[in-house]
Amino acid sequence: MKKQYLQTGKIVSTHGIRGEVKILPWADGPEFLLEFDRIFLDGKEYEVENSRVQKTCVLMKLAGIDDVETASRLREKIVFIDRDDVELPEGSMFIADLIGLPVFADGVEIGKVKDILPMPAGDVYEIKGEHEYLIPAVPEFILERNVDEGFIRVKLVEGMQTDAL
Repeated sequence: MKKQYLQTGKIVSTHGIRGEVKILPWADGPEFLLEFDRIFLDGKEYEVENSRVQKTCVLMKLAGIDDVETASRLREKIVFIDRDDVELPEGSMFIADLIGLPVFADGVEIGKVKDILPMPAGDVYEIKGEHEYLIPAVPEFILERNVDEGFIRVKLVEGMQTDAL
C-alpha cells in the first residue's frame, strides 16, 4: 500500500539567525526538495518561504519559524512530503513504494525487497527471504516492477545469492 506522506530528509541543524533549517535530503539530489511549497514535520504542515542548496544539503525557511531558537527545536525532525505534490519522471518511482514488495524469479517468490542500495554504477536491490540476494537495478535483471499490483519479477544469475556457501 502506498503511503501518502513520504520521508524525504532530516533537519540536521539551523542556519543563521532568521530561523532557517538545514535539511539532509534522502533523495537522488538536494535539488529535489527545492520543488516543494510545503513540507510536513510531525504531521504538521509548514509553508516553505524559500529554499536553496548548500553543498549536499538544503537550507529552508519555513513560515512561522523566524528565529534560531524556534528553528533549533526542529533539529532531528524527519521531513515528509505529500506524494500528490510530486510529479515523477516516466518510469521513476519512490523507493518507499518498493520496500517490502515480494520478489519473484521464475514464478517463485524468493523474498521481499529489504533495501535499495545506491552504488556508483547504479542501484542494487537487496532481497531477503530464505536466502539473501543483491540484484542490480537494470532491465536485464529487473524484469518488471509493478507497484500497483505489489510485486517485482527478476532474473537471477550466479553470484546474486549472497549467502551461498
